[in-house]
Amino acid sequence: MTYEEWMETVPSEIRNDVLWKVEVYRLAVLLGDLSWHDTSRLMRDKRTLNLSNQLYEAVGSISANIAEGYSRGTGKDRARFYEYSLGSARESRDWYYKARYILGEKVSKHRFSLLAQIIRLLLTIVPEQRGRTLHENKLLYRTNGNKELEDFLMNEKDLSRRLKNIPFSE
Repeated sequence: MTYEEWMETVPSEIRNDVLWKVEVYRLAVLLGDLSWHDTSRLMRDKRTLNLSNQLYEAVGSISANIAEGYSRGTGKDRARFYEYSLGSARESRDWYYKARYILGEKVSKHRFSLLAQIIRLLLTIVPEQRGRTLHENKLLYRTNGNKELEDFLMNEKDLSRRLKNIPFSE
């Protein structure tokens, strides 16, 4: 499935809302859909039953807090909810890391990459709303020397490649 194919499955009532123009929201909704399949896979193994619940709640909080923040009146109020989304995105990344043995390398790499982009975008919009800047170390997403994966995660212009062939949990 491609990103464009997935977008066609989203109800027009959601796509026609002005919020849909916000890229980080669209990516978070996509991740929410993907996490449904991922957590269904995790629930088959008793060892990851609790993990699946934590993951699904954390992922769901990303888009939910973006939606709530977008609807707030002031920049500082919006930024607060975007910061909640940022925390949920990082929490989701942590749960996906713990789930990598069951989800497999292809799915895990894709989810890490998608979350890295969501985190980057949130790190951009939070300071815009607050009227100040945030910054982090350039190579935040280290992968134990796996140069191919590091390049894949750090190339911000490569989002379209990540969304061409979206892997699903089986």
